This record gives sequence, C-alpha cells and structure tokens, in this order.
Amino acid sequence: MNRREFFKGAAALAAVAPVVSKEALAHAPKPKPGNNPIWLMTSAFPADDFDGVVNRALAVGAQGLELCVFRRDSDRTDHVATHLDYKNFTPEKAKHVIDTCNEKGLRISVGAYDNLIGGDFQETNQNHILNLIRIAAMLGGDANDVVCGTFVGYDQKLGAEDGGFEKNLEKFKKVFTPILKYAKDLGVTVCVENCPMEGWVPASSPVCYCNLPGCLAARKLMYAILDDSSNLQETYDPSHDIWQHIDPSDVINAMDFSKLRRIHIKGTRNFPNDAEAVNWGRLFPRQRVNDALAAKAGLPALPPDAEGGNWDRMNYEPRLPGFGGSDSCDWAKFLETLMAKGYSRPFVIENEGCNSSHTGNMGATMQGFRATILNTAPVVWPLGPNGYAFDKSVLKPMKLGNTNLKQVTMKDLI
Repeated sequence: MNRREFFKGAAALAAVAPVVSKEALAHAPKPKPGNNPIWLMTSAFPADDFDGVVNRALAVGAQGLELCVFRRDSDRTDHVATHLDYKNFTPEKAKHVIDTCNEKGLRISVGAYDNLIGGDFQETNQNHILNLIRIAAMLGGDANDVVCGTFVGYDQKLGAEDGGFEKNLEKFKKVFTPILKYAKDLGVTVCVENCPMEGWVPASSPVCYCNLPGCLAARKLMYAILDDSSNLQETYDPSHDIWQHIDPSDVINAMDFSKLRRIHIKGTRNFPNDAEAVNWGRLFPRQRVNDALAAKAGLPALPPDAEGGNWDRMNYEPRLPGFGGSDSCDWAKFLETLMAKGYSRPFVIENEGCNSSHTGNMGATMQGFRATILNTAPVVWPLGPNGYAFDKSVLKPMKLGNTNLKQVTMKDLI
C-alpha cells in the first residue's frame, strides 16, 4: 500500500471492526465536563509580530498563544519564529503584552525548543532559556499560568559511550538544577516536551535519539534524579508516541499526572506498509548508505539532509486532527482520557501538518487551526445554546509580574 492508498486500507479495516454495543457505551466511563482553553503555538507564523499572532488567534477562535521566542541567531532553519523582543524586553513591552491579553481575552506562555545539554550552542541556548524565564516572570509567571517551554536535548557524544544514556541524565541534572532554581525563585514553571527530535542528527547517524524526555521512562528518571523537581513539568505531545506505536492514552495513565501542564495537539499518520517499513522494520530508523549500493539492493534511498532526509527516517507524516481525514491517533479516546482524569490546562495546537502549515500556504495554515479547534471542542468545551463554546467568564485578569529583573547567564548562577 502506498501513502495515498492509506485511507482505502483504513476503510477496509473499519468495515470488519467489531461493533461496540449500546450497552457497552452506556457503561463506559464518561469524561468530566471541561472548559479547557485551546491555544495556538506561534511557530506557524514566523513572519508575524506579537500583535499579528494575537490577530491570528482571534481569527480562528482560540483563547491563547504559546509564543515562540527562538533565537534570531540560531543555527536552526525549521523553527525561526520570534514573537517577543527577548533582547530588549522592557517593562513597557511587558505591560503591552499583559494589557493586550486582558483586552482581547487571551492568555499566553513562552518557549524556545533547543538543545540545552548537547551540541555546539548548548551554553547559548541555556542563556536564552534563562532570558525567557525572566520574561515569563515579568509576565506574571505561575500567577498568570505563564510557563516557559523548552526541550532538554541530548549530548550525542556522551550518548555514544558505554552508559551514555545515564551520563546524559547526570548532565541534565547538572545543567538544569541551577536553571530550575532560578525559575523557582522567580515563580516560573519550566515545561519540557517529549519530541525525540530524530532529525537533529544527519541521516548517516545510526542513532537518532536527540531529546532526553523522548520516552516516559526517561521523564520518570529525570524526576527521580533531581533533588527538587517541583517546578519542572511536562508538555506532552501525543504525536511523538503515536509514531513509536504507543497509545498516548496509556502514557497518560502511566505518568505522574500532577506533572502535566500542557498538551500539544498534533497528529501523526503512520504508514505501516511502506517499502521503508517493510525493509527497515520499526525498531531502528532507516539507515543511510551509498545511493548506488541502495539502488543495487533495490532499496529506496534517503533524500539528502538538505531536502529533509534527516527527518525522513521514520514512516509517518505530521497531521492535524480533523483536517483532511483521519490520522493514527484515537483522538476521542485520548481527549476523554485526559478529561476523565481532570485535566484543566490549555490544549496548544502545534501546526506542522503536511497539508496545512507545511504547504507554505497561510490560508491552509489557518484552515488547519480552525478544523482542529472544531475537532477538539466537543470534548473539552461545554455545550451551550450556540454549540460548543469556551466560557470566558472563568478568565481572571492578568497582572504584571516583577518587571525589575536583569538578564542573567549560567555563569551568574553557578
């Protein structure tokens, strides 16, 4: 089956799937009524400024924004959105953000997702996160539910050594202990996300585990190794477990639920019968070999890294739930699992859809956001006279935090 024939195969499977009886449905656990805000992650709008992404959120009916604040001098090309002036974030600019959010009925967090414990720019990335923690504190921090999102990253050189995974855990503890203390002193929670970041290494690398929290066991070990992890929490993105063939609902039930602060809404469509999967299996990524040798063996070759070959090593594509067909996640089950456990925090749509933001078409990007909001609303919003709608009356006014904070670096904390 090729990728375009996926839906035909899915329909055939559905035709022979067991029918759930009305009695079973009647006795199934019902999720608690919710009123969760649905936000946009602003990585999909690299050309906009802060006021521009505010207008984007209002246009699709979202209640908030995870403001991406990537370094302008970053070596990355996949995520470059920077929606706050992090080098010169003054009290006046903080006041503008707070006033705008209160006026428009929106709420925010900040984040930059880089490698903090490995690679050539790890110290620069660490200092950048410290600056974003400062900005989060100026915007009220935990009092306004303004968290700082990030990756942990991974030291590939350590990872290649014997015991490399545990050495990365020790490096995580060394790097993050002063970062978390600084954040805690300012009243800010740091949230780490679970993407393995398989494309951060060349496709010629035999191993592509590049972000420590990429599996649940790692996150449990991270909490265990820290002396005080009270202000380290999680942003969970189910798409990264879906392509690893793990049911995200099982992860939610097995995790420390008190650590869950954000959910990234992003889907994945797996391709179980592709030639890549049949030939390479699913335990390891596709490996790069000489193109001529691959052709002689009758194997599909990886495209060059410059054309995304380092990201094309697993057999899936990113999707948005409810936009352009189904994906490989049971979204009703996942959302209902969260609501039944009492999740009341924001859902943040991360638009990396192959048929939405990755088309480069802003119309398709906005359509993807709208469709995902409508797909999510019946489970997480109350039903009112005009359909499912977020109840804005629960929003409390945001207040400025401490705006008299100087920028610090890791050298200042150690």
